[in-house]
Amino acid sequence: MAIQNKVQLITYADSLGVNLPELHYVLRKHFSKAIHGVHILPFYPSSSDKGFAPLTYDEVDPRFGTWEDIEKIGQDFDLTIDFMINHISRQSMYFQDYSENGAESEYADMFLDGAVEEEDLAKIYTRKPSPPYQEFDHPDGSRERIWSTFDTEQIDLNYSSAKTREVVRNMLIKLARHNPKMIRLDAIAYATKQLGTSCFFLEPQIWELLAWCKDYTNVFNVELLPEVHEHHSYQQKLADKGYWCYDFSLPMLVLHALHSGTAKPLKAWLKICPRKQITTLDTHDGIGVVDVDGLLTKDEIAKTLKTLYKKGSNVKKAYSGPDYQNLDVYQLNCTYYSALGCNDDAYIAARAIQFFTPGVPQVYYVGLLAGENDIELLERTKLGRNINRHSYTLEEISEEVKRPVVERLLNLIEFRNSHPAFDGEFHLLESEEDVLVIEWVNGEHRATLDLNVKEYNMEIEWTQHRTN
Repeated sequence: MAIQNKVQLITYADSLGVNLPELHYVLRKHFSKAIHGVHILPFYPSSSDKGFAPLTYDEVDPRFGTWEDIEKIGQDFDLTIDFMINHISRQSMYFQDYSENGAESEYADMFLDGAVEEEDLAKIYTRKPSPPYQEFDHPDGSRERIWSTFDTEQIDLNYSSAKTREVVRNMLIKLARHNPKMIRLDAIAYATKQLGTSCFFLEPQIWELLAWCKDYTNVFNVELLPEVHEHHSYQQKLADKGYWCYDFSLPMLVLHALHSGTAKPLKAWLKICPRKQITTLDTHDGIGVVDVDGLLTKDEIAKTLKTLYKKGSNVKKAYSGPDYQNLDVYQLNCTYYSALGCNDDAYIAARAIQFFTPGVPQVYYVGLLAGENDIELLERTKLGRNINRHSYTLEEISEEVKRPVVERLLNLIEFRNSHPAFDGEFHLLESEEDVLVIEWVNGEHRATLDLNVKEYNMEIEWTQHRTN
């Protein structure tokens, strides 16, 4: 069965409680009416990047639990899991064998030679200040440059290799057999490489790779979610081919509307945005900026960021820069609640916009609890993204859910989940520039949002209906 058109949660395995059993407990105790799907961020043994440098997909990191714990959560909620299609850990058996045996390794051609000419290197798309390669030494003393788009622990895979295809095929089949509703293909746009090009979302290679992956997951009724953080046109290309995609433009557009008091750019996007999409305001990464290029002018983006730094209380530009190990120069590190100045009305208005936007809403765990920037964790780790990665104990969660802003959010989520209008048609109604009016119609059922983005005044009207 397909995923439900109801609100999802995205969380780490150890962020709402310390492990998967505690996460399952929290979901059932506090959020059983609000959350119908859960995307658990990488829970595999990993050497870096909080799970995104997997050593293997055969097991769950013992600190979090077991595959049985994952499957039990999947019995109660629509489950999404991750597959890092672009890379594997430097500590994985595959790369370690290659490091030890060099060209004699059976996995040798799984990895890409990073000795790229300067002319070609200049064309490669990268979102970090350093080149997409690293140097390492073989035991025999020889030194080699290897392709590594992200962190030094994340070694890129070569999809022109038959061995890579064999290994990845087996991984995808194993993951699909654990019965998730969806597998996210993380960083897939970087997996298409050809010298002399940007090596990013190359066509037709990207469509061949997606179709190849789909062939192994479809038979288990598992959907694919390609993850591409870039210009909004990439999401529209995915949608045109019938794939799920993300609305990574919405976060900045909503911030712009609520900070500037005009909904004009937001309305323009809502008219054309994909319908088969996962909507977000916050994620485990930062708030994307590059995604809205062309939807907002450079001046509008600059003013939005300036206002965010002003209203975001303790957020600083440095937290999104190299001093705090920020790998992505096009993302801003801040919780969404802090980005709106911890203003409860503005925050609920933002979530109302998200829930009335076409697509399946996904709420990050910090956002679900209207969390503020965790400056203590950020300064202790000197990792910018940790500003939005607070880990909640069971005791903390029991207190946080009592806050008025969280109670309002949960009520809004339950409304979004239960009203049948949201399974109907989306209509953006004519209104003044500082007003946003969205209506959903499904037969006799209607739900209408009337929101003043300048004053945060909001009215939701709906037809009465019976619920089980």
